[in-house]
Amino acid sequence: MRTFMISWIPQYLQILRSPSRLFHGCNRLLTSRIISYYDSVNQCEKELPKYFNFASDVLDEWLQLEKDGRRPANPAFWWVNDEGEEVKWSFEELGFLSRKTANILSEACGLQRGDRVLAVLPRVPEWWLLSIACIRAGIVFIPGTSQLTAKDILYRLQASKAKCIITNDTLAPAVESILPDCQFLKAKLIVAKGNRDGWLNLRELFAVTSADHKCVKTRNEDPMLIYFTSGSTGSPKMVVQSHIKSFMLCEPFIFPLCFIRYWMNLTPSDIMWNTSDTGWVKAAWSSIFAPWISGSCVFVHNMPQFKPTIIAETLSRYPITIFCTAPTAYRMLVQHDVSSYKFMTLKHCLSGGEPLNPEVMEKWKIQTGLDIYEGYGQTETVTICANMKGMKIKPGSLGKAVPPYNVRIIDDHGAVLPKGEEGNIAIQVQPSRPFCMFSEYLDNPEKTAACMTGNFYVTGDRGIMDEEGYVWFVGRSDDIINSAGYRIGPFEVESALIQHPAVSESAVVSSPDPIRGEVVKAFVVLAPAFASHDPEKLTRDLQQHVKKVTAPYKYPRKVEFVQSLPKTATGKIQRKVLRNKEWGKA
Repeated sequence: MRTFMISWIPQYLQILRSPSRLFHGCNRLLTSRIISYYDSVNQCEKELPKYFNFASDVLDEWLQLEKDGRRPANPAFWWVNDEGEEVKWSFEELGFLSRKTANILSEACGLQRGDRVLAVLPRVPEWWLLSIACIRAGIVFIPGTSQLTAKDILYRLQASKAKCIITNDTLAPAVESILPDCQFLKAKLIVAKGNRDGWLNLRELFAVTSADHKCVKTRNEDPMLIYFTSGSTGSPKMVVQSHIKSFMLCEPFIFPLCFIRYWMNLTPSDIMWNTSDTGWVKAAWSSIFAPWISGSCVFVHNMPQFKPTIIAETLSRYPITIFCTAPTAYRMLVQHDVSSYKFMTLKHCLSGGEPLNPEVMEKWKIQTGLDIYEGYGQTETVTICANMKGMKIKPGSLGKAVPPYNVRIIDDHGAVLPKGEEGNIAIQVQPSRPFCMFSEYLDNPEKTAACMTGNFYVTGDRGIMDEEGYVWFVGRSDDIINSAGYRIGPFEVESALIQHPAVSESAVVSSPDPIRGEVVKAFVVLAPAFASHDPEKLTRDLQQHVKKVTAPYKYPRKVEFVQSLPKTATGKIQRKVLRNKEWGKA
């Protein structure tokens, strides 16, 4: 496998230097060859590597190219914060530090290959070291947003059976409050300047740990990542991604050429800033795998809160060439009006996580002179559709299907619908399943089976495909709320609300919002004892209660008190009725 990687990186560099007209207009011959290649892989006519490890087979190869002077003088990693602190690592330094971190996990924390680690950290440099260290050691990395509460963390620890948790001094007290119920937890690692009783300190362990580490030889089907994703009913599900998912970004003439080069537009000379929270899968794919496969620099600004002025100033101050953020951020930026800023090096803008409004694309183009290339995907699949460089951009569309995915619009029975008809956005998985899809919902075969209809994996989104193959998003087919790119399951919010003594019943749905696209709205039936309470004060009380019980981003920004909720004959709440009312479809 090492020979394979050494052979392809120089060839890949040559491809990246080729003129962009190579793919102009989505060259049909190239596209057909890409699809043909992936068909042969999916049908087992071409053999995937038995072993693959992103750390040794990719990062260590860039390290060698860097030493040989065959990579531009870019850092591999560049981190800044609002206090003026700055961290820069070369691939050599990244390799050295991640090997130390791998030894800390194995020796100090006592973790073995296949063990699971929950990491709940903000955008600190250690998060990148830990993610690569886990890959080196064959440990399964489970990222979580730093907005998780004690209850959220407990659920994740119990469901995943993680043997180690890694967090900072802000969240350490929440972890300590649930320790009696964490029967699988063996080690606690803190990222902090000072010591804390009962915790191993990552920064102190660096000083006494060797960087001599031999990378584990991981099989392509071995689990690499687990992400928790919200569902419309029940608790969040565990999505398993194996090591082969990072290989799919490495195939030299196929995926990078189509995905990295012509959606992300990445080369070894680029500096990419992706603003995703570390708890979301977008951080893995756009702040680790895609840029480092390309030999690009990963740029990070550790902002506790999103502020348009800070974003604009950062794009002006630093030589960022590729910028990726959520549509909500673009909406806030164009409202702020960034036309007075000079983004001297910025050349390519990406968006994902939620639908992007055409008017926002138009205003961004007017204010910056740059297009926004939208991509669409899920935790389970990564990118499904995208607007590639060289394609005609149709504002409001998700772009076209990205190989190896065969995207279709189907009805509820699995039949492919004609162009122009609304249906379920789906991916063909029979007779062969794309190797780059998620492995399964861990310990949940029912949910794994439920997302399949006929020959297709159903995304849960509704859409339309036009005559040219562009996919247009219509809405969610279930009750998931996508607010500013955060996927929120109504069941989780309803479960939090019902714990308040004032709430007799509740139903949570999406409600339109000019900035976030949609927000959480709760319809609440009050308990008799609270019927005469001040509604404004009670609304604030309920919002604060939800923030304490579950992750704060899930709280209902709108609350409406009602006498009753619409229900079916069997007593099931009809969220769809309330959602349609909110969106003017009643």
